[in-house]
Amino acid sequence: MSYFSYFSVDPGHGWQDVPEPRRVEPGQWPKLEAALAVVNRDLMATLPGQDALILMRAPSWEPLPRNAVDGDQIYVAMPDGRWHGNSVNAGDLEEGAPREPDDATAVLAVVAAAAQETVMELLWRVWPICSAHKIGTHPRPAGTTEDWYQDETDSAGPVVWWCRGGRDGACHDVSLVGELAATLPGKQRRALRRSARKRDGRR
Repeated sequence: MSYFSYFSVDPGHGWQDVPEPRRVEPGQWPKLEAALAVVNRDLMATLPGQDALILMRAPSWEPLPRNAVDGDQIYVAMPDGRWHGNSVNAGDLEEGAPREPDDATAVLAVVAAAAQETVMELLWRVWPICSAHKIGTHPRPAGTTEDWYQDETDSAGPVVWWCRGGRDGACHDVSLVGELAATLPGKQRRALRRSARKRDGRR
């Protein structure tokens, strides 16, 4: 999905322009912003030189009835505003869902999954990768098993990057989301610290 072609047809009136998506202003979606800041730590640690992901607000495709709740959707996007995948805010605000999920763990899980989809689809690369098994990881509650499925309600652990494991099937939690830097080999960790010092103007 991209922000370059948002139009809708109003019956009897032909094509009408829909306002273009725009970057979310700071403070508008505090829980989503906080979760994305955590995910961006992992992005910066594992993809040096990649700029931070942002939140984009896209207008609804459907015309809203008068007095309807704002139907805009929020997406995790590349710095240039492109994204891929589902929105990260509530799907049906008219049914009484909160603008943002109340639970910070749920927000982080949704944002991490959306960030992963955008990065993988638009950069054409697997991210993030388990350094032990050299395969892609997935956001899951800590301690889940291979047969876990997304709608389970009994997995209330913190959100981790989870690896399916090698041929022996030894699935494992790689790290908490936001803490991937600690799993990097020593040389990469030192390079990361050096680049952070440079960015902060320190030697």
